[in-house]
Amino acid sequence: MKQIFGYLKPHIPRMTIGFLFKFSGTIVDLLIPWILSYIIDEVVPTRNISQVYWWGAAMLLCAVIAVVNNIVANRMASRVAREATRKIRHDLFSRISTLSSRQIDYYSIPSLESRLTTDTYNVNQVIGMMQRLGVRAPILLIGGICVTVTLEPVLTLVMVSVLPFTALVVWLVSRKGIPMYSELQRRVDKMVRTVRENISGIRVIKALSRTEQEKERFAQINHQVASQEKRASITMGITNPMMNLLLNLGLTLVIVIGAFRVNSSQAKTGAIIAFLTYFTIILNAMLSVTRLFVMYSRGSASAQRICEVLATPMDLQIRNEETVQEPYHVVFDDVSFSYQKKGDDISHISFALRKGETLGIIGGTGSGKSTIASLLMRFYERDSGSIRIQGQPVSSIPPEELHTKFGVVFQNDILFADTIEANIDFGRGLPHEQIVQAARCAQATEFIESLPDGFDHMLTPRGTNLSGGQKQRVLLARALAGDSEILILDDSSSALDYKTDAALRRALREEYRDTTTIIIAQRVSSILHADHILVLENGRELGYGTHEELMETCPLYREISESQMGEDFE
Repeated sequence: MKQIFGYLKPHIPRMTIGFLFKFSGTIVDLLIPWILSYIIDEVVPTRNISQVYWWGAAMLLCAVIAVVNNIVANRMASRVAREATRKIRHDLFSRISTLSSRQIDYYSIPSLESRLTTDTYNVNQVIGMMQRLGVRAPILLIGGICVTVTLEPVLTLVMVSVLPFTALVVWLVSRKGIPMYSELQRRVDKMVRTVRENISGIRVIKALSRTEQEKERFAQINHQVASQEKRASITMGITNPMMNLLLNLGLTLVIVIGAFRVNSSQAKTGAIIAFLTYFTIILNAMLSVTRLFVMYSRGSASAQRICEVLATPMDLQIRNEETVQEPYHVVFDDVSFSYQKKGDDISHISFALRKGETLGIIGGTGSGKSTIASLLMRFYERDSGSIRIQGQPVSSIPPEELHTKFGVVFQNDILFADTIEANIDFGRGLPHEQIVQAARCAQATEFIESLPDGFDHMLTPRGTNLSGGQKQRVLLARALAGDSEILILDDSSSALDYKTDAALRRALREEYRDTTTIIIAQRVSSILHADHILVLENGRELGYGTHEELMETCPLYREISESQMGEDFE
């Protein structure tokens, strides 16, 4: 929570003013029972009606001042909570954006979504509650006790004797409740992941008639969340009945002892009435403190999860590595890497590309093709070897500079709910002519111009109102529009027919001849004319060369080629 409190420092002046309003309003609130006691014991016996009216007007004025001050203080508290939470959410989103792929894998995307939404909401509630109940309840509690001491010291001792027991109950329950809410948030993460998977795969689920099974799977995790929330709520809910029991026992003792004191003329009637009013105020203050601790337990668990992400150190530090003078644009030099740091996922991979050359990478599923692209863009840090661009190790290039070198189409890329032109531009402020040129090279202009709104056609989230081939062509146009020096196409033409795929490759050779291209493909036809072809199996290099060379020297490549294009293909 310490890091969260840092977000409140800029709001200390506003919080101070709000505290003064809340403090003054609460003090005025405490005056009302005392004025009532004074009227009953001192004014009424004089039978001076005008004095009764004057003191009644004073009570009304106190009530108005208390209400106005509390409203002003609550509005200021809400604004502080809103602004602080907005800054927390902004910094959390910014930090998530800079996490390495390894760190994102560690937290998981559903967990990060939950921290950015549910957890920040819980923190917002705590910040607002602390400024409202956190100020008012203690003042009512302490102030009420101070006033009752002046009215009835004996009865005050009876009442105060109950308070240590209530404090013990709050402390014991809160200590057990915070871990329960932490576990609840972890289960919420799992539920978010389940919902996310179902929404993303809704078409597959319907197509394979898995709706009932997915409903059952969701029901199980929903039951786990509800069960954990029930346990946490029951644990924290113990405080209310226990507090009521203890405080009502104290109230009973106060009434009995107070009756004896009035009967023996040791106390005045008005003082006893005021004391009972103050006791009710103190009772409500203690219940408010209890609610505050319940909310704090949930907020504290959420704050810890937020601070965990905010405090995550930068995983990919910029290294001071020497630049090598070499004629190659992209170099992998004996690179090995493991995701789980147990066994290599790619092992001893080496290749070198001159500027404008094309590398095709082919291999079975899980052979490490996409991993090579991720390492080149430094989404992950290689375990050994060297990766260089124009002789400069990628680990020595700042991320904002490194990533501008690439135009990328990922294997599972997405389109956003915006126009086609906005999706291709992607916030880079590219001129319309450059966007049209990229779309033409990506073989997308024909279908785009056939749409009613052309480039202004609005896409649904993830581009679901386009076919698979149309989506891939828009994504290709996005990658080409930036005119980057390195183009990475990760299985980006799998949904294209052979004619369109051939036209795309021809356009790339003619119009982007100075762009170094890496094509990750399942089809031999997509990499047939590449300058170099890398054949992978289980993360290891089985062959490297041109198509003709690999047909002679690499049995796996020859087998893939013959199975796709026939034995007589040349």
